[in-house]
Amino acid sequence: MPKMLKNVIKFICFFGIGVLLIWLFTKDITNVMWDQIYTAFRKANYWLVIPAMVIGVASHWFRAIRWKLLMKPLGHQPSTLNTFFAVMVGYLANLAVPRLGEVTRCGILAQYEKVPADKLVGTMIAERAVDMVCLLLLMAITVLTQLDVLGTYVNHDIFQPLSRKVANANGTQLLIGIVILALFIVFFLWLLRRFARSKVAITIRNLARGVMEGIFSIGKMENKGWFLVQTVLIWSCYLSQVYIGFFCLTETTHLGISAALAVLMIGSVGMIVTPGGIGAYQPLVQKALELYGIPYAIGFAFGWIIWVAQTLLVILLGFISLVALPIYNKQPKKV
Repeated sequence: MPKMLKNVIKFICFFGIGVLLIWLFTKDITNVMWDQIYTAFRKANYWLVIPAMVIGVASHWFRAIRWKLLMKPLGHQPSTLNTFFAVMVGYLANLAVPRLGEVTRCGILAQYEKVPADKLVGTMIAERAVDMVCLLLLMAITVLTQLDVLGTYVNHDIFQPLSRKVANANGTQLLIGIVILALFIVFFLWLLRRFARSKVAITIRNLARGVMEGIFSIGKMENKGWFLVQTVLIWSCYLSQVYIGFFCLTETTHLGISAALAVLMIGSVGMIVTPGGIGAYQPLVQKALELYGIPYAIGFAFGWIIWVAQTLLVILLGFISLVALPIYNKQPKKV
């Protein structure tokens, strides 16, 4: 099957899932509630979306700088603009097909900066691992500092469902799963040994080596403190966007940093599970705001305002980056 056709099918499937989630989220909304939602949209102060979007641009810029830091130990220093363009095109691709953006941004930087793609994949994996750790730390801090508000929600909606799934998996099922995984690993290693001199095996080994070099580039960085600063700046920008967003609606202006942390934590999960968070981000944000006494209609409107602003920013910067890449690379590059 052609690669383009596969991507189209993936896009249709994941977009369909997003639309389905939106339908499930909105099918029980009454006419009265729709009126309240429309009123919230009409009264929103959309001028405050502008500074939130500016902060969003800054977060993407900091991410580009942080990614560059991971490449330096590997002997490569791409230009900051090319790195930024690659990040934005990657985000744009992710709106269509989940994880396609990770491959896309590595491919773009490999093309324009001649950095080995396999090493870029490793740095990308390392970067994503750092962000996952940050998200887990954010969850722990948010829950521990707001046990009175979030404790029941996390226990009832997250821990209990996970516990039930684990409890329903009996010992035989777990053993079968472990055996299948072990057999797959053994078979894969046997294939590599059996065809050790084949082009495929050599390519796989080189790819694995490059990926590992990229992952371990964190440990080889000279200025780990600057990497940490960039990481803090990225997540501070995310938090600031949510906090500024509170002032778009009169009913959410009283909410503080604690509520913004909760929305960021729960909303981030929505951005992970579907392309660009479509159909998942909005209901999760609405649910988070409900914990702070925000009515359904207001939470609904807030979730959509923040999501649309973030998505439009990615689309705008993504297309600008696509156009700017060939133009910028005709000129002498500056690091």
